Amino acid sequence: MTINEAINHPEATLVDVRTPGEVAFEPVPNAINIPLDEVPSRWEEFKSMSRPLVVFCRSGNRSGQALMFLASKGIEDGVNGGGASDVLIHKM
Repeated sequence: MTINEAINHPEATLVDVRTPGEVAFEPVPNAINIPLDEVPSRWEEFKSMSRPLVVFCRSGNRSGQALMFLASKGIEDGVNGGGASDVLIHKM
């Protein structure tokens, strides 16, 4: 599945790991905001999210960190959506 297909999948869950201030500046419709620093305390929420799970941030770095942490908890089926601008471009 390509990133474009994952982002536009009808069952996709978009998770934005940016800070609330960053989200306010450039919101992505229908995305759930779980800032990177909250992922360790909220990781179990990811288990019940619809798939594909698309995690993104500003550049793709923090989303990569979030996905590595989630993989350490057994959640290995997430996709790095890159930056919020990338997600907005791919979103139909």
